[in-house]
Amino acid sequence: MADPRFFFTSPPKSLAELAEIAEARLADGVDPNQRMDDIATLEAAGAKHISFLGNRKYVPVFQASKAGACLVEPAFADKAPAGMAVLLCAKPRRGFARIAAAFHPEQVPSPGIHPSAVIDSTADIGPGCQIEANVVIGPGVTIAAGTRIGANSVVERGVALGENCTIGPNVTLSYCLLGDRVLVAAGAVIGNTGFGYDLDPSGRVKVPHLGRVLIGDDVEIGANATVDRGSGPDTIIGRGTVIDNLVMIAHNVQIGEGCIIAAQNGIAGSARLGNYVTFAGQVGVANHVKVGDGVVAAGQTGITNDVPSGTIIGGTPAMPIRDWRRMVGMQRLMLKKRQGKDDTNE
Repeated sequence: MADPRFFFTSPPKSLAELAEIAEARLADGVDPNQRMDDIATLEAAGAKHISFLGNRKYVPVFQASKAGACLVEPAFADKAPAGMAVLLCAKPRRGFARIAAAFHPEQVPSPGIHPSAVIDSTADIGPGCQIEANVVIGPGVTIAAGTRIGANSVVERGVALGENCTIGPNVTLSYCLLGDRVLVAAGAVIGNTGFGYDLDPSGRVKVPHLGRVLIGDDVEIGANATVDRGSGPDTIIGRGTVIDNLVMIAHNVQIGEGCIIAAQNGIAGSARLGNYVTFAGQVGVANHVKVGDGVVAAGQTGITNDVPSGTIIGGTPAMPIRDWRRMVGMQRLMLKKRQGKDDTNE
């Protein structure tokens, strides 16, 4: 059960309701009126919980589970323990996510402005917004309906936020325009000046950054992430892209739609990512590199050259994933041979 101090739980739901939510169908003999109180993992679930089997590695756990109901691919339905109600689902994990959201819906912002908030008289705050304690909103800011600004956040001059955005606590927004339903988690900094200098033996000159950050609809930006504004061209994050915690996106970067950027990625200035790119943790991208649509990069990949669309890459410098795996295998084999020689010479 979710901790009620932090999460709201909706009333129990019938299996018929849950099947509709999950886009699943009830297995033969399942009572559509049987009710579940909540979700739970396979290990923790009881008779009033619904769970899911999303990976064949967990079949033994599934077979020992006490869950009252479970979302399962049809291929594994016959492995369900006696008494468990089976909901047949092509994508159990996705179905479970939908059910979890139904049992624990996000709370709608409570409209209102905290008395400690400092809001410039020229700012335009739409209806139904929630402005929490110690928020500072500068001149010319536009915040559309239903948006929530978390405590201690700063929205600087001229920034525009679309409808139903969620800005966490201690966020700084400057030089940026956000679409609808954008989520920016705690501590993120959007629109800071980029890291751009002209260097020679006489010293360094800071290059003014006169661009913006443009963020599309339904983008999510994680905690303590940073997105620098452009130096002339804008920094752009496309619709539906999800950026994890502790990610650095430099000036002039352009990221397409539907990308997944995991934690601790660093994307250098003027790099361009196509649509539906997926980066695992700690990927680094050099400046001015172009990454095509649908590229997948393994963890700790170092991308120093352009990558064609549809490529799966790994290693540093980045190479096709099969080549990287072969190289790692050869290095291990060479090490074993070397160790064998050393043992012989002892």
